[in-house]
This record gives sequence, C-alpha cells and structure tokens, in this order.
Amino acid sequence: MLLGLILLAALLIPTVVVIIDGPIGRALARRLEGPERASPPLGDLAKRVDLLEGEVDDLHRSVESLKEENAFLQRLLEDSPSRSSLPPPPKP
Repeated sequence: MLLGLILLAALLIPTVVVIIDGPIGRALARRLEGPERASPPLGDLAKRVDLLEGEVDDLHRSVESLKEENAFLQRLLEDSPSRSSLPPPPKP
C-alpha cells in the first residue's frame, strides 16, 4: 500500500511538470497574467523610425568626414619623411 503511494507520487511528478511546462501550462499562465498590453500605435512607431533614420544619416556623415580627415592625415604622414622641417645641421 505504502509502496503503491510512493510509486504513484513518483510517476505524477514528471507528468505534472510536463503539463505545466507544455502549451496548456503556458496558456494558463497567460490567462492568469491578465489582458495583454496594447502595442504602441503605428504613428508613434513611424515617428521613432524617422528619428532613428535621421540619427543614422548624421552618423553616416560623421563617419565620412572622419574618413576624409584620416586620409588627409595619412597623406601628411606619408609626405613628411621626404620633407624635413628642421634646418640642416651647421658645418664646423
């Protein structure tokens, strides 16, 4: 009798876990959580997308100007060894 109850409890534990973790358990959890939150209106999303696109454009322009500045500085560094800005050493 006692062995039967222990065996029944041991078999029910995995069964309950499978039910709770399965689609039925998820549906019950959603129902207990309450009504779903409403998604933001499409107008707000469109404004946010426009703002983000503007930010991306600004960042693109900044990156391009940094590329141009980097190329200019690279050319200056490549030309500098051929031209020395120091006067020649004095002759004794």
